[in-house]
Amino acid sequence: MEATIEKRLGLKELASKVMSADEAAKLISDGDVVGMSGFTRAGDAKVVPMALADRAKNEDIKIDVYTGASLGPEVDNYLAAAGGIRKRGPFIGDRGIRTLINSGDVLYADMHLSHNAEQYRQGIFGKVNYAIIEAVAITEDGLLIPTTSVGNSPIICETAENIIIELNITHPESLIGIHDIYVPGEQGQREPIPMTDVTQRLGSIGIKIDPSKVKAIVISEEPDAPSLIVPPDEETQTMANYLLDFFRDEIKAGRLTNELMPLQSGVGSVANAVLDGFADAEFENLVVASEVLQDAVFNLIDAGKVRFAAATSITLTEELQERVYGNLEKYADKITLRPQEISNHPELIRRLGLISINTALEADIYGNVNSTHVSGSKMMNGIGGSGDFARNARLGIFVTKSYAKGGAVSSIVPMVTHVDHTEHDVDVIVTEQGVADLRGLAPKERVPLIIENCVHPDFKEQLWEYYNAAVEKYGNVQTPHILSRAFEMYENLEKTGSMKKQ
Repeated sequence: MEATIEKRLGLKELASKVMSADEAAKLISDGDVVGMSGFTRAGDAKVVPMALADRAKNEDIKIDVYTGASLGPEVDNYLAAAGGIRKRGPFIGDRGIRTLINSGDVLYADMHLSHNAEQYRQGIFGKVNYAIIEAVAITEDGLLIPTTSVGNSPIICETAENIIIELNITHPESLIGIHDIYVPGEQGQREPIPMTDVTQRLGSIGIKIDPSKVKAIVISEEPDAPSLIVPPDEETQTMANYLLDFFRDEIKAGRLTNELMPLQSGVGSVANAVLDGFADAEFENLVVASEVLQDAVFNLIDAGKVRFAAATSITLTEELQERVYGNLEKYADKITLRPQEISNHPELIRRLGLISINTALEADIYGNVNSTHVSGSKMMNGIGGSGDFARNARLGIFVTKSYAKGGAVSSIVPMVTHVDHTEHDVDVIVTEQGVADLRGLAPKERVPLIIENCVHPDFKEQLWEYYNAAVEKYGNVQTPHILSRAFEMYENLEKTGSMKKQ
């Protein structure tokens, strides 16, 4: 172990900074703003947050935590449950912190993930007192090599007053070289980001840090928490088939080729399962340009379908972790991880012509999408990067099953209770019932496509009745709605446990 640490800790002047997690946690003070590495349960700091959680059980300490995206249980469950978090941003995924956010015990700032770096630069979160960053190594020339995610780590290291490094020796040394760290300059003085192809390398293999900022190095042997995605099922396979047929029609229309365009798939089981559907399709030589590389991407690399994949994080189930990290050399020349302000950058998404596939909680009959709030009030996870991609993609596609809660809830409603993606950002909606291509359509033209192609049969009559009543009451207006009835389905749900009309 000592030999491994010595090899990984190339900047020898930092050897004197090695200490225990408890000692490092004592450097953090009540009220501190702390930036942490991590993006969707990958590459996150683990042992120091757990030591902070132990502190929070016995003393009054609350901190503001900002990260790349969601983290594993060390922060978003244990530290939160111990009362150690006052405010959290920009994305969460753990049920523990979700419950505390929805009870009002933790404040939550939901943000577009591509915006975070600028907010750090502008000091929006206040002075960042400490960065806690997981690394697989620190090179002789002072490059911090991230582990399985980059996220906001470069900008956090740049703006934080002090840095604590978790040197994780469980992660394979073969991670060194897969990162592409490029940090844009200040706004107003910034050069164009020099990328015209996803496979291009823009920057260095690690994050340049100021050694004088490093206050502690803590040795970690904790692996990433496994992804919580569930395997594909019959309905997600049906959705994948509908989407594949849609792409085939796009090829026939001359808008795409058999290689499609770079693919982005959002975090979560449905989007991952839909992407998995490409394994047996005829599409080849595919490129992925996403924010997270989930199981499906590596399945497609193994199947010879994907030739290159770029993101800011690798988030895998336990089975895939063993397969990928135990044989990372096999994938090293086919993947790269970049800062999220690059992976999610609107201009690059537009320039490269991405096809964006993200998950909706619900959509309405005009194509507006809610991806964050249950019944308009309770936070699920957050908008994440879906807005970055959907608004700027060549094709903004949203997928969802047509129902939830065993059929009691329709995922298509008259009016969504919270709008994350307006009708202007939603090109295509896919459910296990079918596809609605909304491009170029007026609101009233979208209604029949969405109801007939995407709604579960149990709810079609209800939605048609609402729409027809709105037309009858207000005439042929641009977007017919009866505001006093727009949320009747939610009222039914609250009263009876089902959206169905009684």
